[in-house]
Amino acid sequence: PGILKLFEVLIAGTCLFLALFYTYRRYPNDYSVYEFYLATITAVLVASGCLLISCLLSLSTASILTKTLFELVYHCVAFALTFAASLVFYFDVKNYRQNSILAGAVLGLILSILYLISSVFAFRSYRGL
Repeated sequence: PGILKLFEVLIAGTCLFLALFYTYRRYPNDYSVYEFYLATITAVLVASGCLLISCLLSLSTASILTKTLFELVYHCVAFALTFAASLVFYFDVKNYRQNSILAGAVLGLILSILYLISSVFAFRSYRGL
C-alpha cells in the first residue's frame, strides 16, 4: 500500500504536468472538461501527497490510518473522480493531434486503476481481512 501511494503521487504529478505544460492555451475543445480534469488531478495529488508525507514521517500514523474509514472513503471518491475526469478528457482529446495530451488522459485512467486497487486494500484493512 505504501508503494501504491508513491505511484499515485508520481502519476498524478505527471498528469498535472502534462495537462499544464502541453494544453495551456492550446486546448482546442471545451475548457470545462479540461478544468474538471485539472481540478480533479490537483485535488487527488494534494490529498495523496499529504497522506504519503504523513505516513513517511510517522510509522504509527501509517499503521493507524490504513484501518480508518477515511482511507476507504478517500480512495473510493478518488477512484470515481479520476476515472470520470480522465474518461471524459480522453474522449474529448482523442482526435487532437498531440500525443502528450492523450498520454495525460491515459495516465489519468491508470491512476484511477491504482485508486481502485487502493480502495480494495483499504476495504480489506478496514474490515480486518
